Amino acid sequence: MLGEYRFGIARSRYKTDYERWLEKYLPAYTVLNVDEDTAIEYAGLRMELKTAGTPIPSNDIWIAALCRQHSQPILSRDLHFDLVQGLKRFTW
Repeated sequence: MLGEYRFGIARSRYKTDYERWLEKYLPAYTVLNVDEDTAIEYAGLRMELKTAGTPIPSNDIWIAALCRQHSQPILSRDLHFDLVQGLKRFTW
């Protein structure tokens, strides 16, 4: 979710550069909204991870749920996204 990116930017030593980058490129993308279907995906995914004994941070479950809901990959360096069935992770 966009909030996670903004949080990462706020903590970065390259904050100004990243803020400019986001301002420049964000209009070219569609920001997906969290809705009831996302919440259903979140609940199911959280149960899957809990049952498998592989929990991940709650905010990241929301992000993964949104990606799975829309059949989209995720761009992240966080390896725990690899624990999510049906989610393709790209890194940089």
